[in-house]
Amino acid sequence: MPLYLKHKFSLNFFTVIGLWLLIGCASVQRPQGGPRDKTPPVLLKASPPNKTRRFAAKQIQLDFDEYFKLSNPYTEITVTPFMEKQPEYITKGRSLQIKINDTLQKNTTYVFNFGKALADVNESNVLKNFAYVFSTGDEIDSLSITGKVNNTITAQAEKEATVMIFPAKMDTAMFGKKKPSFFTTTDSSGNFALNNLHAGEYTIYALKEPSTPTRIFKQDDLVAFLKTPLKLDKNITGVQLNLFKQEPEKFKVSTRKMDNEGRGFLIFNKPLEKPSIKINYPPAIDAQKFVDFSNTRDTALIFFRSMEFDSLSLSVLDNGKILDTVALRKGRNESFKRNLGVQYNINVDNKLRPGADLLMTANFPLETIDNSKIKLLEDSIPVPNLSIIKDPNNPRKFTIKNRWKQAARYELSFADEALTDIYGDKNKESTKRFMIDKPENYGTLTLKVTVPDTGRSYIVQMFDSKKNLMRTDVITKNTSLVYKNYFTGKYQIKVTYDTNKNGKGDSGNVKNRTYPEKTWYNPKELTLRPNWEMEEPLEIPKEEITTK
Repeated sequence: MPLYLKHKFSLNFFTVIGLWLLIGCASVQRPQGGPRDKTPPVLLKASPPNKTRRFAAKQIQLDFDEYFKLSNPYTEITVTPFMEKQPEYITKGRSLQIKINDTLQKNTTYVFNFGKALADVNESNVLKNFAYVFSTGDEIDSLSITGKVNNTITAQAEKEATVMIFPAKMDTAMFGKKKPSFFTTTDSSGNFALNNLHAGEYTIYALKEPSTPTRIFKQDDLVAFLKTPLKLDKNITGVQLNLFKQEPEKFKVSTRKMDNEGRGFLIFNKPLEKPSIKINYPPAIDAQKFVDFSNTRDTALIFFRSMEFDSLSLSVLDNGKILDTVALRKGRNESFKRNLGVQYNINVDNKLRPGADLLMTANFPLETIDNSKIKLLEDSIPVPNLSIIKDPNNPRKFTIKNRWKQAARYELSFADEALTDIYGDKNKESTKRFMIDKPENYGTLTLKVTVPDTGRSYIVQMFDSKKNLMRTDVITKNTSLVYKNYFTGKYQIKVTYDTNKNGKGDSGNVKNRTYPEKTWYNPKELTLRPNWEMEEPLEIPKEEITTK
């Protein structure tokens, strides 16, 4: 055979073999599609077996039918009673090994609740409601307490709240001081279940902690409790726990600082009724200060006309009574950078509410306003005799009154040095463009309120869909509440039964075993339609209810 034919034959032969192998390999592949795996790992074997009595092992092994992932074991897995020395969790293949490091109590039932810690590898299907139980005694405790946790502030069921119990005789020595031995976490509907409990009397609490749960009551937590202990001699169901924010018994200034613009900034641990600030030292500073309190009366901004001090002592008063005295410090020669500016009561769409005045708030108290350097244009035409009114009670605020026209385009301009603050700082040139919002974007609601007892007081509050408080009224008789020109949307009404007639909703107190004043949420969500005047009856129930 000629040489070139031999090479040609070899090339064709190996090409055919390669193509055959490629086609063959391509045909051997993992099947595509099919139903999605929705099954979590299944426990095949537990050593020692689940619900073992007279348990004495130092290690537990759980074998599953597939590979799994273990997520956040020290937060997801809860052990009751609480172990001071936490167990160790080790994954080996399809097995989970639990090493017990603590000394187990005698004649005690232990429960490992796995929460959302276990899930399969591919689809993250969580093994829900999985628990491993054993007893160091002859019996497995089997009693339970179930119920629900509601939040009285939001009127919603509270998920991921901690529910805990203490032996009644040890309650005062443990709650708020030590972690509970028996606890659980509420589900997405606020439901809870404490299982495998021993017979006895227990006090019960719930906590909603804003940060990582410690299960020890702190001032920032929401708390709930029952006044009387639960006598557990059979399963208890339907326990209702209502979370509330406990008002601190003792007032204090929780935050104090000088900001980078030379203002004193204070935050209180609770609102005050009639707050005031007194500068004790240097005494000359007191007459030169200006204090602006927040609407909630729990925050204060302090402006000092003279900055010739390196430290000062000030007292916080309520109704003329000194509550706390603190110090503020700064460098005597420390300089502060200030940019004098103005904020407006105009929404994010640059629209002013129909019928409203244009309100402006400077970020520093103003010394002077030069009206000649402030101009308002209406469709590019200057508005003559512009009315600019200072707020006599707040040197940061001033108002422009005008007969606003619908569909007109407005432009408000401040020339350089139109405003001068108490430090001598002046504004830079600025312009604000806006229009008047359409009346059809607003509506009027009239609530025809019927009270159950004219000898009592009721606090009626209106909230928007974002839970922002829009208005508060205190009533003692049947009346009509008119909400005029409110933005269209959904609103909710909350009523507080003002038992002591002090015009505010009073908090409860764990130590004194008192509940907060009762509240009732109108179950009907009110929808305010555009350019619409609606009338709605509101019959306050006689029975005080703290549920929704």
